[in-house]
Amino acid sequence: MQEDLLKNIISHAKEYGYVFPSSEIYDGLSATYDYGQYGSELKNNIKKYWWDSMVRLNENIVGIDAAIFMHPKTWKASGHVDAFNDPLIDNKDSKKRYRADVLIEEHVEKINQKIQKDVDKAAKRFGDSFDEAQFRSTNGRIIERQAKIDAINARFKKAMDDENLADVKTLIEEEGITCPVSGSKNWTEVRQFNLMFKTELGSVSGDAADIYLRPETAQGIFVNFLNVFKTGRMKIPFGIAQIGKAFRNEIVARQFIFRMREFEQMEMQFFVKPGTEMEWYEHWKNQRIKWHKSLGLGEENYRFHDHLKLAHYANAAADIEFNFPMGFKELEGIHSRTDFDLKQHEEYSGKKLRYFDNEDNESLVPYVVETSIGLDRMFLAVLSSAFKEEKLEDGSSRTVLALPPALAPVKVAILPLVKKDGLPEKAREIFDLLKLDFALQYDEKDAIGKRYRRQDAIGTPYCITVDHDTLENNTVTIRERDSMTQERVEISKLWDIVDGKVNMKNLLKQL
Repeated sequence: MQEDLLKNIISHAKEYGYVFPSSEIYDGLSATYDYGQYGSELKNNIKKYWWDSMVRLNENIVGIDAAIFMHPKTWKASGHVDAFNDPLIDNKDSKKRYRADVLIEEHVEKINQKIQKDVDKAAKRFGDSFDEAQFRSTNGRIIERQAKIDAINARFKKAMDDENLADVKTLIEEEGITCPVSGSKNWTEVRQFNLMFKTELGSVSGDAADIYLRPETAQGIFVNFLNVFKTGRMKIPFGIAQIGKAFRNEIVARQFIFRMREFEQMEMQFFVKPGTEMEWYEHWKNQRIKWHKSLGLGEENYRFHDHLKLAHYANAAADIEFNFPMGFKELEGIHSRTDFDLKQHEEYSGKKLRYFDNEDNESLVPYVVETSIGLDRMFLAVLSSAFKEEKLEDGSSRTVLALPPALAPVKVAILPLVKKDGLPEKAREIFDLLKLDFALQYDEKDAIGKRYRRQDAIGTPYCITVDHDTLENNTVTIRERDSMTQERVEISKLWDIVDGKVNMKNLLKQL
């Protein structure tokens, strides 16, 4: 059922100009997508919401835009050259390649879903008197399954910490994990695979230097720490935000735009005094989940997941996971990166990356708390939660994208009832009245009901219909997408009404 949902979303995204397969006229390029006319608008609106919430609402956070190409030593210092690997495993029968850690995660999630099924059943049976915490701690079957999950996670963590890839394979075999394509358990050995794309910089290939397409945007922030600190007259604590492309040679790029080789990140690195990082880590966990929940995509669709295996730079890490059509998956990471990055860049560059602490009267390397969200994943979270196929009271059906109004690509559609009697001219006047402040669409083709359905499928929150009464009394019908209710309003009040419904300030005020 969930697989069908994802297929329907992919089909809808293509049909209505949100996401196209890249280079489609040449049969496409694996795991690469182009954002269409509505997709690019939605993407820009998500970026704006993130940027404004970070940079405009926080006096001590500023934004930069660092280059994709960086000096090769950057990636040696960051650990990416030596340690940016994923554990790879092949199935001998299907010839398909997988990330071993993802296979284990998905196996654990299946056990987790069985637990949730038992909890949901019990909640239905006991009603208001149901105590979920007590049920989880006393039900024998749940205790057994949770113990199994904990044992798998602990063993996997130990194997990865010890770099014991043979035991990762043994774990996969002992748990009976099969290839999703062939159902076979015939696995190769597990091996490490570096995810960076290498290219050359230089006019003649023989003289060219090997460089990398950046696998993350964070390092562009770290190498500019001093530049921003001095020119912005910043004081610790402060943050640097950035939105930009990153590139990873993913072993398995799949599940539509969830995992791609070219993707976009929205990252903020927050520089703090050593010893205060954990309170800031908790602060940013709270702020980020608040940001997500203010969109109204359903609080039950979010959960925190603490990392079992910390990255080489972190002393604490958690993911905000979202309930995508393919289950709960990582949407955003919050990490306490310690002083690892700046110390490494100090060592490799020979430059001091420090600030003077007046309290302690000494020069310190700041600690860093990071928030990092995949823009494409955020796009998929918004799109998949908005996609609805509804049966209406009259027996008909409609497909609607119930997008948050502030993020919708088109805010209002202006629709003359018929293409004559001066209605198109009046509709154009209203279009001109609103076009400087709102993303509009003008549509006069087909019956009004068909146009409503088209706008529902695009995700337009409001339609303004101009009819013959408009010419008499300067009023129009404004139709709301989700409820389909219609209201007669004066043209002179339209700007205030629309602004009150679609302005991004409505989201930002909640933060």
